[in-house]
This record gives sequence, C-alpha cells and structure tokens, in this order.
Amino acid sequence: MPTSTEAHAVPVTRQLSFLDRYLAVWIVAAMAAGLLLGRLIPGLDDVLDAVKVGSVSLPIALGLLLMMYPVLAKVRYTETARVTGDRRLLGASLVLNWVIGPALMFALAWLLLPDLPEYRTGLVIVGLARCIAMVLIWNDLSCGDREAAAVLVAINSVFQIIAFAGLGWFYLQVLPGWLGLATTSAEFSVGAIAISVLVFLGIPLVAGYLTRTIGERTRGREWYEGRFLPRIGPVALYGLLFTIVMLFALQGEAITSAPLDVVRIAVPLLAYFVLMFGGSFVLGYRLGLGYAKTATLAFTAAGNNFELAIAVAIGTFGVTSGQALAGVVGPLIEVPVLIALVYASLWARRRYYQEI
Repeated sequence: MPTSTEAHAVPVTRQLSFLDRYLAVWIVAAMAAGLLLGRLIPGLDDVLDAVKVGSVSLPIALGLLLMMYPVLAKVRYTETARVTGDRRLLGASLVLNWVIGPALMFALAWLLLPDLPEYRTGLVIVGLARCIAMVLIWNDLSCGDREAAAVLVAINSVFQIIAFAGLGWFYLQVLPGWLGLATTSAEFSVGAIAISVLVFLGIPLVAGYLTRTIGERTRGREWYEGRFLPRIGPVALYGLLFTIVMLFALQGEAITSAPLDVVRIAVPLLAYFVLMFGGSFVLGYRLGLGYAKTATLAFTAAGNNFELAIAVAIGTFGVTSGQALAGVVGPLIEVPVLIALVYASLWARRRYYQEI
C-alpha cells in the first residue's frame, strides 16, 4: 500500500485501471464505429429506432440502464443524509443547474448562432435538459462523491419534471420577447419527460439500492465492496461505450451529412461545457466543499441529458429538423469534452487538494 506521498508521486493516469486509463481512446473509437455503422448500413437508424422505451430507442435505453446500474449500486444510501444537510452544496447545485446553466446556453446560442434559429432553439432545449444519467459515470471516474451525485441527480430529476416545460416557454417565448428577439412556439410533453426520468433513473436506482441492501445484509459490506462491486464495475463503462455506438449509429447520417453545420453548433456547446465546469469547480473550491463534492458539483452542472433533449426536439420539431440535429451534436461534443475534464479534475485534485 503506497503512502500518501508516494500516491501523489504517481501520475494520475497510472492510478486508473487499464480500461479507465484509455477511456478517451475507447470513446473516440465507439463514436467512430457508430458513425460508420450509421453511414454504411442503409436503414440501420430505422431498425434501431423501431422499438422505444418512452421516447428513447430501445438499444440506447438498454445501454443507459447498464451504464447506470453499477454506479448506483456503489452508492452508500445510508450516508446520503449528510448530503441533504449540506445547504451550500444543494443551493449551489440548484442555482447552477436551473438558473445559470439554461441562461448561459441561451446567451451563447443567441450570441454565436443569431442567423440559425433552428439550431439556436435546439441548443436552448439542450441547456434545459439537466443531466441525470451519464454524469454518474464522469463523477465516478473523477473520484467524486457518489452519495452527493445520487442526491443531486435525484433533485435534478424532480426539477426536470416540474420545470422543463415552464423554462422552455420562458426561454423560447417570454425572454426573447422581452429582449425584442424572435420567439419560438413549442409544446413539451410533461408526461413523456416524467416517463423518461422514471425509467432511466428510477429503474437503476431501485436496482442499485436493492442490490446493496441485500448484498450487505447477506454477505456484509466488506464482501460487497471488496469483491462484488469490482466484478460489476466494468459493466458501467461497457454500457457507456455501447450507448455511444448506438447513439451515433442512430444519428450518424444526420451528423456526417452537414459537417459545417455541426461545427457551428459545436462552438457554443464547447464554450458552454468549459464555462459551466470551470465556473462550478471554482465555486466549489471557494465554498470549501472539498475535492469530492466540488467534482460532483462541477460535473452535475456541466452535463446535460442529451437523451431527453434529442427526444424532445424530435417529438416537437421532427426527426429531420435543425433542432434535432443540434440535440444530436450535443453528445458528439459533450462526451469527449467531459472525459477530458475528468482528467483535468484529477489533475486539480493533485494540484490544489491534499487528498489521495
């Protein structure tokens, strides 16, 4: 067992498993494989989208569930009370996710895409869809606080059901009207949003809770965390890679058929992810939350629920719409950027925190 000094002397990447260490490579390969499959196999997108769970393609739904279950099985649910009592963390998360995040995406969309109303609207929808799924992976890889992530994701889920439609109306109609800008009329299905949240958070959350509860009661915490969790841990990353392949296979033609438009959409998205993560990380540091909670705050604020954003854009404006393309470009930018920010977060831990 290395000492604290020895652990800090080891490069961050060497502290990760082989799968984690080269995750950026696997993700790029998964994205490329998905794009190639979507382009080379005619009608593949129709086959993948033929069966849906809520408004999400069945293969993507299965990948999301596989991705989230092992992470939620790692959460110590008996310790979540300490998170709900941390008013600084909860308050900062609510403000970042439901005030600053949507407002920043609105500003960037209008500033950088003033002549492209469909893409601009799509980005606003992405900004409203706060992350409840993939953020758990980024948080886990960055050694963030699992219990805090579970609580913040649950809070985001509740707010997503309650606030999504109202915020969509505000940012697409009310605020542009106040500013003398063009408005967009859109109706969002609260029921579809609720189903998406219940399926993609509810199922793996219940499964993870029951797995931990039964496992600890029957075999003890030492066996559960020392032997069982390491066995199911890689399933989360396999699920992530499978989801990426399916997502890009489903939307590959839309992405590759309009490369210049993808670049235009990518610029505000890139700015958004970097600004939200960097600002949230600095805020957590200033609040004295400690590394683990600061990383969790930053990733839950920077990530977006692209599955919901794509489903809403397609359901409201159509599968061939510019709004849908903007939603599809979201994960194209978010996935590699946030995996890069995992490494940046681990570097910040070594540089600014006296923690292993």
